[in-house]
Amino acid sequence: MKKLKLILSLFVLTIFLGCSDENNDVDLDGVNAPSNISALTTITQDNSGNVTFLPKGEGVTQFEIYFGDATTAPAYVNPGGTFTHKYKEGKFQAKIVGVTINGKKTEAIQEVTVSFLAPRNFEPTITIGSNLSITVTAKAELETFFQVYFGDVTNEVPVDFMEGQVIKHTYLNPGTYQVKVVALSGGAATTQKTQAITVTNLFAAPVPTIPAANVISMFSDSYTNVAVDTWRTSWSQANLEDIDISGNKTKKYSALNFVGIEATTKPINASAMTFFHTDIWSSDLTEFKVKLVDFGANGVFGGGDDKEHEITISNPAKEKWVSLDIPLSNFTGLTTRSHIAQLIFVGAPSGNTTVYVDNVFFYNQVGSISAAPSPTLGASKVISMFSDAYANVPVDTWRTSWSSATLTDLSINGNATKKYSALDFVGIEATTSPINATAMTHFHTDVWSSDFTQFKIKLVDFGANGAFGGGDDKEHEITVSSPAKGSWVSLDIPLSSFTGLTTRAHIAQLIYVGAPAGNNTVYVDNVYFHN
Repeated sequence: MKKLKLILSLFVLTIFLGCSDENNDVDLDGVNAPSNISALTTITQDNSGNVTFLPKGEGVTQFEIYFGDATTAPAYVNPGGTFTHKYKEGKFQAKIVGVTINGKKTEAIQEVTVSFLAPRNFEPTITIGSNLSITVTAKAELETFFQVYFGDVTNEVPVDFMEGQVIKHTYLNPGTYQVKVVALSGGAATTQKTQAITVTNLFAAPVPTIPAANVISMFSDSYTNVAVDTWRTSWSQANLEDIDISGNKTKKYSALNFVGIEATTKPINASAMTFFHTDIWSSDLTEFKVKLVDFGANGVFGGGDDKEHEITISNPAKEKWVSLDIPLSNFTGLTTRSHIAQLIFVGAPSGNTTVYVDNVFFYNQVGSISAAPSPTLGASKVISMFSDAYANVPVDTWRTSWSSATLTDLSINGNATKKYSALDFVGIEATTSPINATAMTHFHTDVWSSDFTQFKIKLVDFGANGAFGGGDDKEHEITVSSPAKGSWVSLDIPLSSFTGLTTRAHIAQLIYVGAPAGNNTVYVDNVYFHN
């Protein structure tokens, strides 16, 4: 039967190639042996011992299945086909053979367990990944195969899988889902476990752009890190997991009240540094604190020469990486920085928040400015006024005649950027084609300054008549107090915060205001609305 089927396959191939005007020579010797041979085995839960094989492989013309029991003759299965075989109870070593059109073979052993008892010692493993994804694996005794229900659709059809397989699933939306994993044998009784998992839009932290020569790194894949004794002291109130997000090492602190991080063996000399940086991500954080402690020359906490200071970040943005660039001058109590041995992170709500941490380092901003971070939102969700990352809508002017500022268009590392110097206020207008932002939820802009103390953003809708002062104008101004200096600050402001902007279908004017008035310079990039 095997030879007959192989001859028929060659016959069909010959007819097919004969329909072509091209060279009909077929180099069968050049066909590679099959690869990735395996089989999914499922069993009926009726004590019958009926096991169904679904063989899989690449480059296969036909499969042969040797069942590993008293049956000696193989079954022949075409790709995509199945075969059901009746077993007695026991553990069997089935052999799956993949055959190519030229007779080359590759085989794999598939263990088949047939039991009419419920599986035992069942251990499913559900791992939460990045970007709304999870992976599922499982092992058990007496099981033939597993099924997983991901809990995100009604009337869900489970996914069948074998021990050793890794099943990945990506959800459409963030949320908490009930994932059920079932171990099945040949009997009616199954063993199952359900676990609530929460998935988020978590992705790897942004890659730092500060030159390595200007950095003392405690934790970052981008730099060589100094020695840190512990990332969770014994007196901490938090759980620590070291995880990978898309290949990027990350610290995960759950049930966070406070966590102590210490470099007591080799304290850090940050006397030449000007900033402390860390990237944080959380879906539930309402407040975050950063404390730095210098143990002094004696290197002992409580030795009489300790210095410390704590910075509070209120309401950091959720479900996105927040880059904290804090001038060391803001740590006013940290009057010495040559023996920094302790870093403490504090989260709120206390003991009930999870924070992911990456890129923890000190750096010296020596007056140079790097390009703004690249946006990651899909273009379909964005109406861009100015960004190299998107197609921009028409803007009539980036500095109106009534502005009190100087505008310079420049390139930073190949990235187009607006520079406003001597800034009091600057008007930006799109009056010819006003922007319809009714479907948008946020306004975004990236700003960088070494000297501003306050920054304001005003949006103005000119109304349906398209004229300022036409009677149907709406506007609102947002104030950003004490923005971080010497680093790019990504402002993502909900349009709902512009409470006076009750219409958004004809936005024609954007105004930036800086303080101290007329005596600060602000770089601007990535100006867009997004949903």
